[in-house]
This record gives sequence, C-alpha cells and structure tokens, in this order.
Amino acid sequence: MTTYNETFAGNRIISAYNLQQYCKQKFVYVVNMIFSLSLRMVLKLGILTPLMHIISACGIALVIWYGSYLIVSHQITVGNFASFITSLVMLYNPIKSIGNNFNSMLMSLMMIEQVMGTLKSEPRIKNAENAQKLSECHGQICYKDVSFEYIAGKPVLKNINLDIQSGQTVALVGNSGGGKTTISALLPRFYDVSGGEITLDGINIKNLDLNSLREQIAVVFQDNFLFGGTIRENIVFGRQEVTPEQLQQAVKSACLEEFIASLPDGLDTVVGERGVTLSGGQKQRVAIARAFIKNAPILILDEATSALDNKSEAIVQQAIDNLMKSRTVLVIAHRLSTVRNADKIVVINNG
Repeated sequence: MTTYNETFAGNRIISAYNLQQYCKQKFVYVVNMIFSLSLRMVLKLGILTPLMHIISACGIALVIWYGSYLIVSHQITVGNFASFITSLVMLYNPIKSIGNNFNSMLMSLMMIEQVMGTLKSEPRIKNAENAQKLSECHGQICYKDVSFEYIAGKPVLKNINLDIQSGQTVALVGNSGGGKTTISALLPRFYDVSGGEITLDGINIKNLDLNSLREQIAVVFQDNFLFGGTIRENIVFGRQEVTPEQLQQAVKSACLEEFIASLPDGLDTVVGERGVTLSGGQKQRVAIARAFIKNAPILILDEATSALDNKSEAIVQQAIDNLMKSRTVLVIAHRLSTVRNADKIVVINNG
C-alpha cells in the first residue's frame, strides 16, 4: 500500500525523471515479496487443516476395524457399533474445523498483541502531575541553557539562552540544519529538552497542561499538511465558534480571496488527500489562514512565506505584520524581507 500511494502521489517526479520502468520493477518486487511471505505463512499455518483431516480419517478407519473385530468376536452387537459410529461421525466435522479455527485464532492473537502493545505504550510527552492550566497567556518566553539531541551523543542545540519579551518578534536565521526549527518545536513540546528549561510567563512548560500550552500557540510549518476535505474545513479545522466575518477576514489576510473567487465551489472546494489539488503556495496560504483563525497569543512562522511569489509574499507579509501586533512571534526564515521588521534577529549556527 505504501509503494502504491507513493507512486500515485509522486507521478510527476516519476514522469519528469523517466522512472516508470524503475517504479514498475520496484512494485513487482514488492508484490512478489509479499506473495512469497503469504505463501510461507500458508505453508506453516495451513498444514494444520489437512493434518486434522488425516488424523480424523485414520481414527475412523481404526475404529471401524476394531469395531468389526468386536462384532465378529461377539463382544458387542451390530446396533451398539452403529450407534457408536454415528456419534463418532457427528464429531468429525467439529474436529475437522479445529484446524481452520486455530489458524484464525492464531492470526487474531497476533493482531491483538500488536494493538494492545500500541494501546499500552506510554507517550514520551505527557502532562506532569498537578499540571497547571494557563488561564491567561502574556507570551513571555525564556530559554535557559537549553540543549537538545535527537540521537544520544549528537547534540543539535547546545546551551541556548534566549529571552523573548511579550509582544516581541524574534527572527531565527542561520544555515540549514543549524537548529532553528528545533528551537521552535521545543516550545509547544513536540519534543522535550535534553537539558535546561523553557519557561512561559515564568512557568516551566513541563509543568503546564499540554493542551493548555498548545492552545496558546499557532504554528505555520514549512511543509504544510492539509486534511482531506474542503478548504473551509482546513481553515477552521474543528472550531465551531468561527463566524463568517472571522473566516472572511482570515481568507483576506492570507491572500486567498482571489484564489477562492476563481473556484466554482469557493471555500467548499474539496482539496483531496493531503491537499493534492492545490499548489504549494496555495496550501501554505491555507495554513496561514488557519493560524489567523486560531488567534493565539504566540505565533510560530517556520518559513511561512517561502512558497509565495514576490507579489503574494508582499501582501501576506503585510497581513502577518498586522497579526504580529500585541503577539509574541518566532519567525524562522532565510529571506531578508521576512525578518527585516523583527525586534531581534538571532543567528543559529551549529547548535
């Protein structure tokens, strides 16, 4: 299924690089491998059913032979033997079905074991005991000697100290892979720090209720994910209290008005799986509109305008500047136009 989905989603890359034959060979290889695996499973699990048939048949043959001997030797009557054989034949089908039921039960137990293992697994990121809920967030953030590593012994961030005042815009710049996105991902606790601490309004974020913490943060990622459904559903995304005026303002602020007007179904246009019917810039603007709707006091923009052309970027940047007012903003960008209005520019280099 993974190979099939990748081939379908990446059809343009396959065509552009003339990889049709390669992908066909890869697909055939995967199918043959799965077929061989299934055949081995049938050989190992399917042998039980014919084995039960053989055992049952041999057992009945033995009973008939021994019963005939008892009748000839006048130890039992023909009527007694007929009754016994009738009872035995009635047991034949239940005994025969044991093999099939055993195979099904074995497969079910294997699946149940996997499902129960997943259900019993404890998430690494979870609430601390007596976690606090934020009733009001001012957006004052402090990174104190923060270190982080994805792989033990290979630090990505090393003793980061950063104070971000309420309402301040801080731009994180630097070379690719330097740790900019990691710094922003630590704030909503997508990961936990390896060393040091991060505080929000003076409270260690590990002591805050996870839902309450993330409710204060809106994020526009570099690679935006859209869910199957309409543009409207992706913008409001489960928020029932959004008014038509708020939705229209978000669409306007994210520079989506012209694009939405060109669609026959407007906001009710279905975007397809992962937003396959939209371009990269259009998906990014939908994600920006989603951030406008959330209206959180803290905003993280991870290359939020990277997929926009110069004209659209200028309009969206103006809208983002309006959104930044009275909010704490973390901007990750390479373009000068994105970071020039920041209160503070922080250069991240090799962690």
